[in-house]
Amino acid sequence: MAIATTNNFNLDIAEAAEEAFELAGLEMRTGYDLRTARRSINLMMLEWANRGLNLWQVEQGSTTLTSGTATYSLDDDTIDLLEHHLRTDDGNSSSQTDTELTRVSFAQYAGIPNKLDTGRPNEILINRDTSTVSFTLYPIPDSTQSYKVNWYRLRQIYDAGTPASNNLDIPKLFLPCLVSGLAYYVAQKNPEAFQRVPFLKSQYEEQWRLAADENRVKAAVRFVPGGYN
Repeated sequence: MAIATTNNFNLDIAEAAEEAFELAGLEMRTGYDLRTARRSINLMMLEWANRGLNLWQVEQGSTTLTSGTATYSLDDDTIDLLEHHLRTDDGNSSSQTDTELTRVSFAQYAGIPNKLDTGRPNEILINRDTSTVSFTLYPIPDSTQSYKVNWYRLRQIYDAGTPASNNLDIPKLFLPCLVSGLAYYVAQKNPEAFQRVPFLKSQYEEQWRLAADENRVKAAVRFVPGGYN
C-alpha cells in the first residue's frame, strides 16, 4: 500500500478556527466567528508567553555601546533578555573577549552610590515598560575599549494577522495545543458550548503539557557539589 512521502502538513488560521469550533461542538458560520477566533488566538499567544520559555521565540542579537551612554532600548516586540554578555574588541581574533553581565534588581541598582561611574560595564538592569524593554549598564561604558552587548532575547509571538490563509508563528508540534486552546477560548464565549468548557480546559492543559515538555533545551546539564570551608 502506498503512503504519502510529504511532511508539510500545516493549518492556516481559517482551518485552525474551523477545527476549534468543531471541537467545541459548534460550527463556524460567519465572518464574525473568524474575527472572534483570530482575536482569541492573539490573546492566547500572549498567554503562552506568560506560561514560560518558548524556544522558537528566542533570538540572538547585539547592541553596540556608546561611550558615556548607560541606557539602551530594544525592539518593541522584546519580552525580556535571557542572556547578556559584554564583548570587548569585537572582531579582533587575539583580544576579543566575552564576559557575563550580572543582572541586578531595581533595589540593587538603586543602592549603587555613584551611578555616574564610568568604566567597563559588569552589571545590567533590565527595565520592562508597557511598550519597550531597555537595559541600563553599570558602570557607564567608557572610551578605553570598544564594547558590545551580545544578548538572547525572548520575542513576542507574531500576531495572527488579517488574511485567514496566514499560518501562525508557532512550530507544527504546537498545532494540537493551539486548536485545543482555541476551542476552550471559543466555548467560553458561546452559551451553546458552556457544558464542554471543563473538558476543553483539561484537553488544552494536556496538550500544552505535551508540547511544552517537547519544547525544551535538551543539552546535558551537570551539577558539581560545592566545597565547604
